[in-house]
Amino acid sequence: MRCVFSEYLEVEPGIAASQRSGVTRWLRLLTALRDDLTTTVFPDDCHLCAGSLTSWSKTPVCDACLGRVSPQQDSLCLVCGEALGMESARFAVALGADACTACRLAAPEFARAVAFGRYEDELRELLHQLKYSHMQRLAVEPLGRWLAEAIATLAPQAGRDVAVIAVPLYSARERARGFNQSVLLANAAIRHLRKTDRTWKLQSAHDALRRTRDTEAQFSLQPRARRSNMRGAFAVAQGAGLRGREVLLVDDIMTTGATARECARVLRRAGAANVWVATVARAQPETAILMEPGDVARWGGS
Repeated sequence: MRCVFSEYLEVEPGIAASQRSGVTRWLRLLTALRDDLTTTVFPDDCHLCAGSLTSWSKTPVCDACLGRVSPQQDSLCLVCGEALGMESARFAVALGADACTACRLAAPEFARAVAFGRYEDELRELLHQLKYSHMQRLAVEPLGRWLAEAIATLAPQAGRDVAVIAVPLYSARERARGFNQSVLLANAAIRHLRKTDRTWKLQSAHDALRRTRDTEAQFSLQPRARRSNMRGAFAVAQGAGLRGREVLLVDDIMTTGATARECARVLRRAGAANVWVATVARAQPETAILMEPGDVARWGGS
């Protein structure tokens, strides 16, 4: 048996007891007792770093691992969100544009794509826990909250009355997994945004888009093959009612961008005024080089 005592039971130095709120003190005490009882009776380890959990949580991930996940700090393409290397960034500035070479040569049909963080380290492992270890609670917290932060950056451009569509899985794959992680993430982000800003008018419309066939893993393909692989893989449902509407396309990861491009193409053909893309993570080029072989076989991002 492992017994871990909470730091919240210690008296904070330099603060007189008379200065503390009675209610706050009791809440802190109850929280500490809950944490101590939980970690003593039901000890568990962080599923990312294997360290001991010292507080109660619905998801077995420690605060230290969560704290190491941060928003992207790169200079990013303002269209697809790919990191601009030093030379690419200089070239973009010289041309008076903040777009990557691929977007300048063949602009996608989505207006802009954003992602919270890089697909690496703890964020990568959190998404793996969601998808392959069935830790669906992670879709609510923290992944759904991080996705909401990314979506919020689109508000000045996309407006706030938006139809939200999660990238669909092929039916056989969704049955095997038991859920579509992008739907869970999208719904969680909608709830987070509604709590933080009541001016949002986000409506889930996941059934508006369907995947018509399974596709080969994108990462093993060259750019032209990626586009060919995704061509015709999606269709808009009859009576989806998207004409003239702003659409937010949601996925867990953006990898090559081919999935997002094809979905946007189909949605625009169905009359969507604009398509915006938001993902929890973005696989940047240098990250892609370091991918493990197993990632290619089970890749599920855009």
